[in-house]
Amino acid sequence: MDLDVAILSRIQFAFTVSFHIIFPSITIGLATLIAIWEGLWLKTHNPYYLQLAKFWIKPFAITFGMGVVSGIVLSYEFGTNFSKFSVITGAVLGPLMAYEVLTAFFMEAGFLGVMLFGWQRVGRKLHYFSTLVVMTGTWISAFWIIVANSWMQTPTGYKIINGKFEVESWMEVIFNPSMPYRLTHMVVASLITATFVVAGISAYYLLKKKNIPFAKKGLSMCMWFALVLTPLQAWIGDMHGLNVREHQPTKLAAMEGIWSAEEENVPLLLFAMPNMKTESNDYEVGIPNLGSLILTHSWDGAVQGLKAVPPEDRPNVPLVFWSFRVMVGIGFGMMGIAVLALLLRRKGRLFENKPFLALVTLFTPMGVIAVLAGWYVVEIGRQPWIVYNLVRTSEIVSPLPPERVLFTLIMFVIIYSLLIGVYLYFMRKLIKKGPPSMEALEQQLIGMKAPGYALAWVKTLQNKEQITNEPQNKEQGDK
Repeated sequence: MDLDVAILSRIQFAFTVSFHIIFPSITIGLATLIAIWEGLWLKTHNPYYLQLAKFWIKPFAITFGMGVVSGIVLSYEFGTNFSKFSVITGAVLGPLMAYEVLTAFFMEAGFLGVMLFGWQRVGRKLHYFSTLVVMTGTWISAFWIIVANSWMQTPTGYKIINGKFEVESWMEVIFNPSMPYRLTHMVVASLITATFVVAGISAYYLLKKKNIPFAKKGLSMCMWFALVLTPLQAWIGDMHGLNVREHQPTKLAAMEGIWSAEEENVPLLLFAMPNMKTESNDYEVGIPNLGSLILTHSWDGAVQGLKAVPPEDRPNVPLVFWSFRVMVGIGFGMMGIAVLALLLRRKGRLFENKPFLALVTLFTPMGVIAVLAGWYVVEIGRQPWIVYNLVRTSEIVSPLPPERVLFTLIMFVIIYSLLIGVYLYFMRKLIKKGPPSMEALEQQLIGMKAPGYALAWVKTLQNKEQITNEPQNKEQGDK
């Protein structure tokens, strides 16, 4: 069997980037939640907010480390597996990647240590500032990565000289047509992912009747967040869909399984098996006209189909079609859970309904799965182009021996399988151990010389001791 180096290189990159995206999709949202909890602790001095922040900062640290390690590999793959891509687009994408390092990475590297280990070593304001800087760093990192990827989807602000891209306008490169929609869609997706990770573990504790006050606070807050974020994400997704229809109609046609060169009264397909050989769908189940309403905001709006372009310019339709439905299905499932949580909250049964808690626990990893499915829609739907309508993926693959690429792919699968196993082992260990108890937090903070959290606890304890000792002192005085 002949090995295709282009296919092997694409599979390798798809595998490594899929592994990597798991971790930023959690850390972007989790850093934000930790900053919220720490801010609420500073504002209210409610110890449960501190308990939430101190517990989730450890899973955040492990996940952040995995993201950094797995992300470094991707930049090397550009040079090893897709060297021509670096030559052609380096003047545009190289600076964007450098900006991510010079801004986000330096911010995170400079303040992550203070955030993780500075609880008793710096003041409370400096520690909270460090948490905010790390949170901001994750958002800025997402910004530059999405800018680079969005330019590949909807390239603007360039000129081509001797077969290479040169920048004409950095503003047009950065704020290309799809960037605002894709950035907000990804950031909100990360917030939802972290929300359901926290909610799922909190629900698990409630099912096991462990750490009940801690779990109640975590689940309650996350269900409020989900009630706001999931409808917001649906609205952003709708706006993004309109943008895709305008700038990448072939991708949209693959997402919706539309084959005719132009089709009116488009149904919303709930189920179908796209057949690329017959250029049609098998076993269609759809709702008439609803597709047109969603895609064009018109009951009988027309949408460009896959036959408007030659077969060689179409993506893998079944993969795009079903990845999109996995993402949307999980999203609506999360929205349903948020609404169900609101109903149970009103009945006073949010923390006691076991089927609901089991469902939330089941949805712990669903945010990550939805993010992966969404990225498959984005990247597979762009094919066969690496820079949309300008550069084909097949044109930029390095001329490597296929056997070497196969070997590195196998090694990546083995090593990453071991890494994810280690990651899950330590995450399970942290979850099994549970959050620090209130007594442990008090003992940890007593006697520390630094200001901040220790000072707040010490003052509280001193007040307790004064109230306790006053009757004893009075009795001794009377004697």
